[in-house]
Amino acid sequence: MTTMTETSARFREFKMPDVGEGLTEAEILKWFVQPGDTVTDGQVVCEVETAKAAVELPIPFDGVVHELRFPEGTTVDVGQVIIAIDVAPGSGDAPAPAADAPVREPAAEPEAEAEPKGRTPVLVGYGVAESSTKRRPRKGAAAAPEAAAVAAAVQAELNGHGAPAAPTPAPAPAVPVQGGRPLAKPPVRKLAKDLGIDLATVVPTGKDGIITREDVHAAAAPAASGAPAAVVPPVASAPAVAEAPAVVSDSARETRIPVKGVRKAIAQAMVGSAFTAPHVTEFVTVDVTRTMKLVAELKEDKDMAGVRVNPLLIIAKALLVAIKRNPEVNAAWDEANQEIVQKHYVNLGIAAATPRGLIVPNIKDAHDKTLPQLAEALGELVATARDGKTSPAAMAGGTVTITNVGVFGVDTGTPILNPGESAILAVGAIKLQPWVHKGKVKPRQVTTLALSFDHRLVDGELGSKVLADVAAILEQPKRLITWA
Repeated sequence: MTTMTETSARFREFKMPDVGEGLTEAEILKWFVQPGDTVTDGQVVCEVETAKAAVELPIPFDGVVHELRFPEGTTVDVGQVIIAIDVAPGSGDAPAPAADAPVREPAAEPEAEAEPKGRTPVLVGYGVAESSTKRRPRKGAAAAPEAAAVAAAVQAELNGHGAPAAPTPAPAPAVPVQGGRPLAKPPVRKLAKDLGIDLATVVPTGKDGIITREDVHAAAAPAASGAPAAVVPPVASAPAVAEAPAVVSDSARETRIPVKGVRKAIAQAMVGSAFTAPHVTEFVTVDVTRTMKLVAELKEDKDMAGVRVNPLLIIAKALLVAIKRNPEVNAAWDEANQEIVQKHYVNLGIAAATPRGLIVPNIKDAHDKTLPQLAEALGELVATARDGKTSPAAMAGGTVTITNVGVFGVDTGTPILNPGESAILAVGAIKLQPWVHKGKVKPRQVTTLALSFDHRLVDGELGSKVLADVAAILEQPKRLITWA
């Protein structure tokens, strides 16, 4: 997909590409460049999050950044221009950026030079207020004197001591900033944007000068009623209010997190899967002492040097062998054509917990891999997922999945199928437990397996056979050789 357009011989635009399979939008997580920065062909300019993964976008030409069209945290439709590049800098005066395009503040500027009014900042909450005439101080301590003065004036008015004069609309110096930006968390910035509130005009009441949701709501309230916005926020910190019984607001007792990106996709997929595929889950508890001994031996094997060997590796191989013995389990349901599609390959999904939520990348053609190759693929998959670099393609096309809940100390669970797949195996914690072994009760390494499957594709007999085969291999790992 072409993602750039040529606005003139000098300026070129880069559009939000479809970085996945038919995705329609992506959220800009982070800009790595600002207006005025020089970029080269292939340089990563931003990181975006789609419904499947976080992806870095490289620019396809050289030049100087002219303008960023959207701030961080904005969800942008595929095909929209996100950045404009001056590919022939110095050839003439550049046209002014669009009125609705964010522009970075100049690096150095005379103290007394006024900012252009109505300018939209590069990032949400960044920049100076409309009537500000000088750069804001960097340290939050400067906010205290003015905030206290306004609060005292408001209190005097409340006590009937006289009506204070309306504050001048230049609150920017009173707002604690960091590098020219008011301090506020991303959800608060989004709230301010949705309500049309400039954070530079909000007086903070949070710790260390951080603007809270209450501060934004307080700034929005007078705008709706026609009262001067500047006189309302300090009331919350006025002495009379402070002496009243403390009332914890709902917003102080709750945290609302926007559901978007990977988290939103997971929620939609899980709801769709749970209410589309009839789930059945079966359990088996198995002695894996011999498997743990095999893992210890493989760690010392020179053929496995350089790869990570752990119980998950043997469990993955056991599931692949069980699928080979029961190939009907590796299938998908085609609702449109009312057909069962049997797969003659296994793209083995491995559920991985990441800061952005649970994702399920898969190992392509896992059925064809040797044990060392499977170990290497597992290591790369997990490392990539933890770094947040998993591509949408790596999460597409899975057929069967393993989720290792045992790493959290959980015995087992009833996993929900990954959409489009026929089965998912949950592996519980491996614990030393009393077990009857050769007629005597002995301490053995034991775990519980749970297999969820789509009952449209897999009946109870087939599901039981697959789960029993996995358990049998883990109990007697030599079956990896005799059954493979």
